[in-house]
Amino acid sequence: MLKRSTLLDDAGVTLADVACRHRAGRGDAIELRTTHALVFVRRGCFVRAVHGDERLLDPTVAYATTPGLEERIDHPLQGGDDCTYLALVPELVAALWGGDPALPARPLPTSPAVDLEHRLMLAAARRGEDRHEVTERALALAAAALERHDADRVASGRPATARARRALVDEARERLLADPDQSLPELARRLAVSPHHLSRLFHALTGSTISRHRLRLRVRDALERLAGGERDLARVAAEAGFADQAHCCRAIRAELGTTPSALRAALT
Repeated sequence: MLKRSTLLDDAGVTLADVACRHRAGRGDAIELRTTHALVFVRRGCFVRAVHGDERLLDPTVAYATTPGLEERIDHPLQGGDDCTYLALVPELVAALWGGDPALPARPLPTSPAVDLEHRLMLAAARRGEDRHEVTERALALAAAALERHDADRVASGRPATARARRALVDEARERLLADPDQSLPELARRLAVSPHHLSRLFHALTGSTISRHRLRLRVRDALERLAGGERDLARVAAEAGFADQAHCCRAIRAELGTTPSALRAALT
């Protein structure tokens, strides 16, 4: 039997924790896949049969699914398995995969760095961290897994010159200032670039992830409101775009090393 817990469903990215507890043996039926997804095995193993090609999948590999693909899952060992399911809408898959949403059929070996980032991203999602951060990390993880299969395809569409890369990042910063709440996929779509390329270039040129930059903009907004004499911390948090006052307090303490109440006393 399968147990699935959805941890993120945002901007075309769905992240779920899937636990399978089927008994050892051959799968009962052929299953028809309906989504584009990457599946990362965390524990246990199983045999995946696609068009007669059987492959053993264990925690050293991931695999991809494409709508319309028929597969059977067999379980050679007792104890079941645990996997992380990362589904992407076709537009995001095409952006990551050189314009083609048809993902590779064979298993994708994962590096130790990918395996570690996979689990760090999963831990962040389980803690309920900022959805923009988890989405950005999920897209980076998908790109890293696909790069080991065909790095050139993942790299296609990257701005070729330093000037073009700087212009892209500057426009992203401008758009984030105008609307900090837009997601990475939405921002990339408006800039006509892959979310993966945008995220990497942004970090390379600013030293910050897009999700962290977004949070810094909110902290600066809150700081300016406090300096302007606003006394109501809940109103500051809401107007600066934080989820709630507690979120605002955590962000300000992490960014500035102090609390909103201390800032309010110091600035007014």
